[in-house]
Amino acid sequence: MKSGRTVAVVLAVTLMADAPVLAREPDGDGVKIGRKSYLAKLISAEKIEQTSALQYEQMTRQAFQKRALVDPDHPQAQRLKRIFRDLEPHTLKFNARAKDWKWEVSLINSPQINAFCMPGGKIAFFTGILEKLKLTDDEAAMIMGHEMGHALWEHARERAAKTNITNIGSRVVGGLLFGQAGEVIGAAGASLATLKFSRNDETEADLIGLELAARAGYDPRAGITLWEKMSAASKGAPPQWLSTHPSGSSRIETIKKNLPDVMPLYERAKAKRAG
Repeated sequence: MKSGRTVAVVLAVTLMADAPVLAREPDGDGVKIGRKSYLAKLISAEKIEQTSALQYEQMTRQAFQKRALVDPDHPQAQRLKRIFRDLEPHTLKFNARAKDWKWEVSLINSPQINAFCMPGGKIAFFTGILEKLKLTDDEAAMIMGHEMGHALWEHARERAAKTNITNIGSRVVGGLLFGQAGEVIGAAGASLATLKFSRNDETEADLIGLELAARAGYDPRAGITLWEKMSAASKGAPPQWLSTHPSGSSRIETIKKNLPDVMPLYERAKAKRAG
């Protein structure tokens, strides 16, 4: 009889084997990106988003108590919300659920070069990433689009599913398949703001962010200067935000390779703004 771990691995391999390779979105414009992992379906989107909302509320409450939550009226907080408002209308192409998300954008007073977007659209920037990198609006839009890409492509949901399959075995897989996901989200999603994504996840988020920014009228070429700044800031030791990401040089190459797919979107959005 197969062990729980063997059953889990067989299930994972079977699901991944069914995943199609690169496919362009139906409107014919934009980046080419792989379909969402079938593994994500093993965990309830609603439950992981509920967990995310609770964790985000706890994080922002603690930041407020420590006087680290930047006032929503602060110019930098207002700037981030303006960029978000520009990006958000273009999210439905990547995830239809996003129309029902209660998006939030918070700015945390911390020197860390960090930003994230949790499942369900819970966004946080740390002041360190804005101040130390002296981000332009275009560069900030690239970062925000990237983090939103993780949430839209449900990478945290996929990570949680893979963690549970690998570590817990067939008992949990059976529970997930029959909808009993609550107990395992607590284990795999204990810190949804700090999940370590794979390099493939990061590349997918880069591509989604590239397109979101372009469609919103932000210059996607800013991704090149952004990663030049990131590489300079790392000084041989990647900052937290880059700890599991592809190297800056490889990301720049990815951006350059995909610019022809998004520059027309940017030019169209820029013309619309000018009109």
